[in-house]
Amino acid sequence: MLDEESPLPETAADVEDLARRLRGHINQLGVMVPNEEPALRHAQQFGSAGVPDSYVFSRVYLVQLAKATQELAAAVGSCGSHRAKQQRERRRWAPGINVLRGAVFALALASLVLAASVPRK
Repeated sequence: MLDEESPLPETAADVEDLARRLRGHINQLGVMVPNEEPALRHAQQFGSAGVPDSYVFSRVYLVQLAKATQELAAAVGSCGSHRAKQQRERRRWAPGINVLRGAVFALALASLVLAASVPRK
């Protein structure tokens, strides 16, 4: 998120851009943990707050938002793998190429039999 060695943003637009990116990370990570997770609520509360206008307070806000995002990422690491496994298990079954080939062959054979059974004039 933000490294200790990371330079602070220089302009208000940089601060807004960084805050927007961190909020995006919170949204992406939020689907991987239960809604009751305290780290998710904490990160969402920081993300929903507006960026302060003051130079110092806006930088402090960014650091706090980055820390909340890091806490959420750690929570995803501890409980998110279980939820991701559940989502993978719920995926719809997709037929293989051989199943599709067999279905096309059966349809073509049925059409051929139907066409052969129609009386000619």
